[in-house]
Amino acid sequence: MVTGSSGLIGSEAVRYFDQQGAEVVGIDNNMRQKFFGLGGDTRWNLHYLKEFTKNFTHKDIDIRNQQDVFDVFSNHQFDLIVHCAAQPSHDKAREIPLLDFEVNALGTMHLLEATRQFCPEAVFVHMSTNKVYGDAPNEYPLIELSTRYDFA
Repeated sequence: MVTGSSGLIGSEAVRYFDQQGAEVVGIDNNMRQKFFGLGGDTRWNLHYLKEFTKNFTHKDIDIRNQQDVFDVFSNHQFDLIVHCAAQPSHDKAREIPLLDFEVNALGTMHLLEATRQFCPEAVFVHMSTNKVYGDAPNEYPLIELSTRYDFA
């Protein structure tokens, strides 16, 4: 399953897994258009996916709706969930903080709970952005370690 499947990263995940022969269920409700107007509309990408993929099924649901999320999970057995759906704009987060929280936190919680209940062995991958580090993430000093396990 790929959430945000019509967006930039989500659609690339759909294409990749489709090319590997996997059956892909995509969830996207084109909320980018609600956030950003016509320039954020992702329907063109959804049309592309429907036309040029072999094993893709689209579900037009809102991840804030727990019952809809649970319905999708109860009708499929997922091995992998790639969660790309989000409200990505920090400016919008200031303008619409409750909606931002509902999409990014509550929606993610619904997906995690559905994974726990319906496919606990599945791998859950949560995509994010460098924006979580602020507007100038490349200006922070980094300490390079020999392995990622040095953080443990």
